[in-house]
Amino acid sequence: MSETNSKVILGLPKGSLEKSTYELFAKAGFNIRSSSRSYLPRVDDDSLDIRLLRAQEMSRYVELGMLDAGMTGHDWIVENKSDVHNVCELNYAKQGRNPVRWVVAVPEHSDIHSAKDLEGKRIATEAVGIAQSYLDTHGVNADIEFSWGATEVKAPELVDAIVELTETGNSLRANNLRILDTILESKTQLICSHAAWADEGKRAKLEQIAMLLNGALAAERKVLLKLNVQDAGLEEVVSILPSLHAPTVNSLSEAGWHSVETVVEQQIVREIIPQLKAAGAEGIIELSLNKMIP
Repeated sequence: MSETNSKVILGLPKGSLEKSTYELFAKAGFNIRSSSRSYLPRVDDDSLDIRLLRAQEMSRYVELGMLDAGMTGHDWIVENKSDVHNVCELNYAKQGRNPVRWVVAVPEHSDIHSAKDLEGKRIATEAVGIAQSYLDTHGVNADIEFSWGATEVKAPELVDAIVELTETGNSLRANNLRILDTILESKTQLICSHAAWADEGKRAKLEQIAMLLNGALAAERKVLLKLNVQDAGLEEVVSILPSLHAPTVNSLSEAGWHSVETVVEQQIVREIIPQLKAAGAEGIIELSLNKMIP
């Protein structure tokens, strides 16, 4: 297979997810560089071509085959009704690792308290299809208008309710809005066209990217602990250490001494290091992780 045919054209999200996506790829081993005005970033991998596009339109270009693959939210795949192959789910967002949500929000003192109360109301949203599907599910007729942005400030003067994306709910509360209902939860997806998935070279590359990205996510908030301990303290040290399976224990060249290492959650390290020290552990080292592949 030629290099041209096997090169993957990969779309990455421009905007709110851009920074966190670059950071995730760096942890996975791919260094991406771009200027603030460039939509053609460079990556230190000759088998990849990167394009920056808005997440809202990514799945359409992947479905059409203009991109081999792309990263976008499950919500925009649903909104665009795109027929694409889902390579993997990636649990990250702009500010954290929780799913983002599309919610119906109304002014704090609105008399709208259920989906039925939206009958005949005016709703603003960027996700018209998602909002319409919600109303259809509840048998409600309302006027949905596309919002070009700043949707939160449109209620109550311009619209009665909004359907908006939120990660923390802070922006909604800051604009005196309350959440009426959650319509859809969404996580980032690595998707590709069916043609790209059928291409042996491109499929292998996408599977590699998926493995490394998920490995980078799995390693977050985890560290590697390494320590030495004598025979007398080994059993107690091992009992203190949590691990994925069991701590790795190796005998040292000096008789009666062992090297112990394991992966633990970073937040518990401050609790267990004093316990390990009291149990006889020496030379305790904490190392950060970039990737953790099961």
